[in-house]
Amino acid sequence: MEGLKSAGKDPNYHRLNGWARGCVSFCAGKVDLRIVKILLVALAVVVLAPYVIAPFYRTGHPVSTLMAWRSLRGAPMQREWIDLAAMSPYLPRSVVAAEDAHFCKHHGIDWGALREAIDDAKEDGTAFRGASTITQQVAKNLFLWQGRDFIRKALEFPLALWIDFVLPKPRILEIYLNIAELGPQGQFGVEAASAYAFGKSAASLSPREAALLASILPNPVKRSARTPGPGVRRLAGTYVARAQASTLATCWRENR
Repeated sequence: MEGLKSAGKDPNYHRLNGWARGCVSFCAGKVDLRIVKILLVALAVVVLAPYVIAPFYRTGHPVSTLMAWRSLRGAPMQREWIDLAAMSPYLPRSVVAAEDAHFCKHHGIDWGALREAIDDAKEDGTAFRGASTITQQVAKNLFLWQGRDFIRKALEFPLALWIDFVLPKPRILEIYLNIAELGPQGQFGVEAASAYAFGKSAASLSPREAALLASILPNPVKRSARTPGPGVRRLAGTYVARAQASTLATCWRENR
């Protein structure tokens, strides 16, 4: 209170604008508890809302936060929903083989892959990268923001566990394949990506085409399935082999 009184007596205090006065008042100890409560409630709503909304995504055609943001900005955005059962069987196999080989075995987070990624980062002296499961990517795409930061990861982990608990594995995979960014011009989901890259539906993709789409998932703006470079072609060959491996666990009904 002594700091507040001295600030109030300062002849320059009343010349400050509202924002500056607020800073002075806050620093001096004058905090309106009602404002603090409102901010805390608002924060709780933002954090808890995904946990309320996620169970309702057992049906419907959800959109990602990036898709919504592009629409609000008037940026190009293409997405046509396709059910998992209608997709080429090579597509979910290729994506799981490329992105999350233990998808059917973990409960939202692949703790083994996470430990390996942390150990590799320590050995190389580089920033921690990778180990995100398909479920984590669904959590991020549906409810969080892009980019790499600790706050997002802290929110993403428990949310991924919750999504795995309230949604069946095939539905999680179906949502992911319909909201992932997969093209340089606002293509989202495998149907729009297939039309852009190959001029056909995702229902008709060959093993090679499915693997090419899986190969561009980490960076669909710089990588291209339409005109693949040597690196993408090499990855696609690897993913074709992985997708055909008998050891790849499947937890969805395959369209054969």
